[in-house]
Amino acid sequence: MAHEAAIRTELEGLRARLPDVTGAVAATADGLLLAADPPGLPAEGFAALSAAALGVGLRLTDAAGQESFRELLIRSGDGCVALYPAGRDAVLLVLAGPHTNVGRLHLESRRSGARVAALLDGSTARPERTAALPAGGGAP
Repeated sequence: MAHEAAIRTELEGLRARLPDVTGAVAATADGLLLAADPPGLPAEGFAALSAAALGVGLRLTDAAGQESFRELLIRSGDGCVALYPAGRDAVLLVLAGPHTNVGRLHLESRRSGARVAALLDGSTARPERTAALPAGGGAP
């Protein structure tokens, strides 16, 4: 994919800005891997799981009568897994340690998701604007 290097650079930047982030994966809404950081991460598996989680998040948001999906956060004793839309057709999965500042994680990850969306769209969308999937759109 033409944007793989640029997306990987964005994921590397996210990890640099948030030291508790241990990995990040960008994938299409149907589970195809776009890019991952760091190398060695089981990225294809995470990409497929991201699509499934995105579908569940969208359905839950829709069932609750809420307008758009913004993030899905799963916390465990060892850290968290967070999922963010990256435009209409992609998703960003972020892995972080147990001491992560969740507010900062959301802020930086949403910005990265918007940058990934802009790279995929070929546009110059502002990173501060979070591209949110509509409640009924996106993944199956």
